[in-house]
Amino acid sequence: MRVLIVEDDPELAGLLRDGLREHRIDPTVAAGFAEGREQALVGDYDVVVLDVRLPGGSGLELCADLRRHKVGVPVLMLTALDAVDDRVRGFAFGADDYLTKPFAFRELVARLHALTRRRALALTPTVSRVTDLEVDHASRTVRRAGRTITLTAKEFALLELLLRHQDQVVDRSTITAHVWDNNHDPFANVLEVLVRRLRSKIDDGFEPKLIHTIRGAGYRIGPPA
Repeated sequence: MRVLIVEDDPELAGLLRDGLREHRIDPTVAAGFAEGREQALVGDYDVVVLDVRLPGGSGLELCADLRRHKVGVPVLMLTALDAVDDRVRGFAFGADDYLTKPFAFRELVARLHALTRRRALALTPTVSRVTDLEVDHASRTVRRAGRTITLTAKEFALLELLLRHQDQVVDRSTITAHVWDNNHDPFANVLEVLVRRLRSKIDDGFEPKLIHTIRGAGYRIGPPA
């Protein structure tokens, strides 16, 4: 995940940058309105985090400016605890979420993951196909070789994530954040249990096998390499 942080407080910006890196999130920091605008217009980010009060212009104005330029990246506003008007105006200007200061860092990370999931789902095609596997994301129906397969909510969430990254390796922490909302140890064997259950439904009795374990890296869906 790539995140642009537009924050003029160097101490807070540094804490956010270092903390996000520990969560395998790639942060870029901009210190004011002009720098943030330039980075957001030319960079490829998954989420933009905007402080409301910035030198050179407000985060609200920057959010509105990005929307006028058709920048559709999710925007998370950082506001003061009592700034209700700022939060209301932020939604009107195109923000997707807000977080009040002071905030718990784990809540910030959870909100960033939630915003990227919603964006990814919006960009996901209605129907995904891998060989003879067909998944309709809108109706949440799964078929392989014409046979209907019934999945639990977590099995479907895992399958959807793998399909979104078809032929790419998805690591354990990414799966954990998507399926369990970060409330789960990525090294617990419940992940292996979930993968095994999904594989038994998707692959057992079918050829070719589509769900592959990449030892030490994660999981991949697609035809055999």
